[in-house]
Amino acid sequence: MGNHPYPTAEYKSWLIDIKSHIRQSQIKAALKVNTEMLDLYWYLGAQIVEKQEQAKWGDGLLYQLSRDLKAEYPTIEGFSVRNLKYCRQWYRFYNQYSVIGQQLVAQLSELSGQSIQQLLTQIPWGHHLHIITKCKSVPEALFYLHKTYEEGWSRNTLKGKIDSDLFNTKGKSLTNFSQTLSAPQRELASQILKDPYTFDFISVTTPLHERELENALVENITKFLLELGSGFAYVGRQVPLHVGGSEFFIDLLFYHLRLRSYVVVELKASRFLPEYTGKVSFYLSAVDNLLRHPLDNPAIGLIICKDKNSIVAEYALKGINQPIGISEYELTKVFPENFKGNLPTVQEIEEELKDSE
Repeated sequence: MGNHPYPTAEYKSWLIDIKSHIRQSQIKAALKVNTEMLDLYWYLGAQIVEKQEQAKWGDGLLYQLSRDLKAEYPTIEGFSVRNLKYCRQWYRFYNQYSVIGQQLVAQLSELSGQSIQQLLTQIPWGHHLHIITKCKSVPEALFYLHKTYEEGWSRNTLKGKIDSDLFNTKGKSLTNFSQTLSAPQRELASQILKDPYTFDFISVTTPLHERELENALVENITKFLLELGSGFAYVGRQVPLHVGGSEFFIDLLFYHLRLRSYVVVELKASRFLPEYTGKVSFYLSAVDNLLRHPLDNPAIGLIICKDKNSIVAEYALKGINQPIGISEYELTKVFPENFKGNLPTVQEIEEELKDSE
């Protein structure tokens, strides 16, 4: 290839703008196609439900409708019997009450500024199928719809969030936020914390110590951030604080973009002890004095421990004037200590295979 006829910085900048515009157009076109398709699926679901309920047409309707639509539109996908059943299930799911309750509509509008119909068309069909087959209620489904739309979850991420029961664990951390934060901060801070946190991306066969747990989380920092939720930015581990001529170290330090505050995370691979709150309170005071920007909100502490006694945790938080949450963690892939001895050895497997020949 010869030299580029327009090697100037002005041309390169202009080309970048053109490419950006094309990408935006592609995204808009893809979204429009998705919207039109989902509008059609909603219409098909409504029509099928209406005919089967009013005209008393049975499931034979789906097979005949599928054949007729495929014959008329052979190049259009989505008219299989299976997908028509999903259209019906999708429509029924969000109409399982006599009306999609006014409270639900108000809740959804408050969350996203969109009607339920608008939000439904912003999520890919594959996501919808996973939501309606896994969620037990409309409020739970709306929660995952909103989070998928807001945070741009992939289907695998959505699956992981549903499997870890995010709907029922979000905002369950034991905190003193009602006494230490203003109303707007309190609501948001409560919602970003979970209990328990599921670290199923960590596979171990022996009990973890704090530093080993910290190492494993940092090695899987992307997955850890996904488990923490949107808005968390990783600052560092073992972050030094110089106070009174001594040096102290924070296990993990994050910054939350929406809260506009630092989040100090203290990891404990054991049960919760009351003295942990005093330690985190000290860290928060130091962070607010040494790291906090004048426009930042006060730092928030999060103690993540193996287990906790709620009464002990509540007592430990009384009298603490910095915002602190206490949550547990789960390692779903941890093997029981005696499990390894129950597994067959390689030799035993080989002998078993020989016997079966």
